Amino acid sequence: MIPAPFLLYLGHSTDFVGIKTSRGLAEFRRDDCVGEFRHDDSPLTLGLPRMTIAEGAAAGAKTLVLGIANSGGTLGGDLVADAKAALEAGMNIAAGLHQRLRDVPELAALAREKGLQLFDVRDPPADLRVGNGYARAGRRVLTVGTDCSVGKMYTTIALADALKARGEKADFRATGQTGILIAGAGVPIDAVVADFISGGIEMLAPERTDGGWDLIEGQGSLFHPSFAGVSTGLLHGAQPEAIVLCHDPSRSHMRGIPGRALPELKACLEANLQTARLTSPNVRAVGVCLNTSRMERDEAEALCRQIEADLGLPCTDPIAFGVEAIIDELLCTEVSRPVTTVSS
Repeated sequence: MIPAPFLLYLGHSTDFVGIKTSRGLAEFRRDDCVGEFRHDDSPLTLGLPRMTIAEGAAAGAKTLVLGIANSGGTLGGDLVADAKAALEAGMNIAAGLHQRLRDVPELAALAREKGLQLFDVRDPPADLRVGNGYARAGRRVLTVGTDCSVGKMYTTIALADALKARGEKADFRATGQTGILIAGAGVPIDAVVADFISGGIEMLAPERTDGGWDLIEGQGSLFHPSFAGVSTGLLHGAQPEAIVLCHDPSRSHMRGIPGRALPELKACLEANLQTARLTSPNVRAVGVCLNTSRMERDEAEALCRQIEADLGLPCTDPIAFGVEAIIDELLCTEVSRPVTTVSS
């Protein structure tokens, strides 16, 4: 377990999506966060007290979380310098980047000298096995996306919480750095050797006979050239009973690939269902979740209604409107009054 409380790192970030790990911790583990650290050229905030490294340590922060994501997941000079300052101030360091903290000699040496720890969240378990695709007991839901970073983790947590509120047994199964920091456990599936991706998910959500649900966090997109491989392995390993499609309607192109359009929702759903049928022949879609944070509420409600009419599935923003209609679809109960209905 990574010692809390945390000081959340924004650094020089100007990309709101790129700070998703710090943002996720501020959203779901706010009581464990004493503040945020950012340089003057960062316009972003998590709504936490802004602190220097020294102020964070004085406020009781035990770990600086480098909660940002960059292309390739590397530790640049600024990150290393700030991490060194935190170690000097007596804080542990946690990061979920592909480049490991322990592989930076100056950080490893300073941590040893200070008796502190470096937590590389993206380390996969050592005992992963190759997946076999055999049918296994249990009820599993997987979130999928039209792109990366469109809200799959937020949706998965919202679905797990809503099921528990209905009296169902439900567990969030984290597959990315942010989810793992929130849940305290998981498999960083995009850091797993390709042959073991589906097996890693089989281990993350093994056979279950208590009637409960495993809500599995999706990664990437079948339509993103950079990340389709991990998305495919997740679909096969999860053997989902149901999938929920996540989408950001404000996107003009695939993240990191200007000029490449996002797929149509219907085509994306069908591709994910077809891929999932290899190991889960009866998989079904139960809803669509949008990130409408950049839209006016009435505009977001209208878009949800339009998608519901087009696809015949409940559509919502899990943060703005909740996920009750999707839970109804999942549990095959009478549909709740749509949260997107505008009162007259």
